[in-house]
Amino acid sequence: MEEKHLSEWMERHGVKPTANRIVIARALAAAGRPMSMTELETVVETIDKSNVFRTLQAFREAHLVHVLDDSGDGVRYELCHSHRDGEDDDVHVHFFCEKCHRTFCLEDTPVPPVSIPEEYAVHSVSYLIKGLCKDCR
Repeated sequence: MEEKHLSEWMERHGVKPTANRIVIARALAAAGRPMSMTELETVVETIDKSNVFRTLQAFREAHLVHVLDDSGDGVRYELCHSHRDGEDDDVHVHFFCEKCHRTFCLEDTPVPPVSIPEEYAVHSVSYLIKGLCKDCR
């Protein structure tokens, strides 16, 4: 994603597009898969750990990233490409490789619908499949 588009995208969600935020968003976009904070810090080594953390928190609060727990080395982040405010239409299945510990987006595989009792309020959905990726098979 180009810097101009990243800036506009952040502004639409009420996030000020600072230089660090643009670098972090660009790194997430370029990865093509969810990244852990450690992976992200390695890619954006010019930005200190606390700034990376604060940026991810700001993105999370503004619904600019999906946050998923892959049961590997912790939480991973990916840019959210939802087209509607208040409703996430970018929900898809993720695959965690038990050998290389990478998480992949299966964007063409939607999360199957699940019926839950009325007294529960769903805030997010995460659907994770575990196994071996094509490189590790």
